[in-house]
Amino acid sequence: MKKLLALAIAAGAALAAVSPATAREGCGPGFHRDYYGHCRPNRGPALAVAPGGLVIGTYYNGRGYWDGRRYWHHRRRWHDDWRYY
Repeated sequence: MKKLLALAIAAGAALAAVSPATAREGCGPGFHRDYYGHCRPNRGPALAVAPGGLVIGTYYNGRGYWDGRRYWHHRRRWHDDWRYY
């Protein structure tokens, strides 16, 4: 019985130690801490909607790419992000 209880406590501690990093650890929403403690952006589909229903990073015909403030006609990849010009 004591061995089973000790095994359950050890398994619970191991699961708690492997839990993913979240914004409550000081990096902010959309970021996590890496092995060295630096804040890194989360990968995957990030979808941000501006007021008025405009989706940031989407190309709108006749206008260009919406970046949250204004429209841009061109964009290219730059250090795991987009550079508008």
